[in-house]
Amino acid sequence: MDARQPPGRLRWWQRPWIAPLASISILFIAFSLPPYLSLNPERSRVPPPDNFAAYYPLLVAHVVFGSVALLTTSPQVWPWFRQRYPVAHRLIGRVYVLGGVLPAGITGLIIGAVSPYGPLARVSSVLMASLWLLFTVTGYRMGRQRQYVEHRRWMIRSFALTASIITNRLWGVIAFLVLSPQLDTTFEGSEKMLTWTIAGLTTWLGWVVPLLIAEWWLDRGESARHGARRPAAVVRSATGAA
Repeated sequence: MDARQPPGRLRWWQRPWIAPLASISILFIAFSLPPYLSLNPERSRVPPPDNFAAYYPLLVAHVVFGSVALLTTSPQVWPWFRQRYPVAHRLIGRVYVLGGVLPAGITGLIIGAVSPYGPLARVSSVLMASLWLLFTVTGYRMGRQRQYVEHRRWMIRSFALTASIITNRLWGVIAFLVLSPQLDTTFEGSEKMLTWTIAGLTTWLGWVVPLLIAEWWLDRGESARHGARRPAAVVRSATGAA
C-alpha cells in the first residue's frame, strides 16, 4: 500500500465520474465558445433584445468567463487532486471565483434580466445568477476563514450551478422534441410562444434539478459523512477517548 495514501481514502482512479465530467465540460466549451470568440454578432446563438446595444458584448463576456468557471470545476471537485496538490487547489479556486463565477455571474444578471426568451426565462436567469454569486462568495469566505467543511458544502452548490449550463441544453432538446409537435394545437401556430415555453422550462429545470441533487448528496451522501467525522474526532479528543 502507498504510504502516502491515508487509510480509507480513495485513489484518483476510484472516482469514475471525474473523467466524464472533465470530458463533457471540455467538449461543451469546444462547441459553445468559438462563435463568441469571433466577436461576430451574426454568429451568436442568442438573438439580442431590441434597444440594448450592450447585450452582445455582455453576452460574450458571460460566455468567456463562464467557460473559465466550467473548465476549473473538475479539478476543484476532484478529492485526489485537492488533497495531493493543496496549493494548486487554492490557486485554481481563486481563478474559479475571481476569473470565472464573479464576472460571469454579474454579466449573467444583466443579460438575464433582458432575456429575449420571455418573463419566465428572465426570472429564472436572474435568480440562478444571484444564487450562483451568493453560493460562490459564501464558499470563498468560508475557505478564507478556514471553515473547510462549510467551504466545501457551499462550493459544491456553486459547482452544481456552474455545471447546470450543460443540463440546460439537455432539457432544451427534450422539451423541443416533446412540445414542437404541438405547435399548431397547443400553441396555435405561435413559434414565439413555443420558444418561450421551451426556454422557460429548460432554464428552470437546468439549474433547479442539479441543485436539488447536490443538496440530496450533501444531506445523504459522502459529503455528509465527511462532515460528520470531524465533530466526532473533536469529541473524542476533548474527552480523551482513544
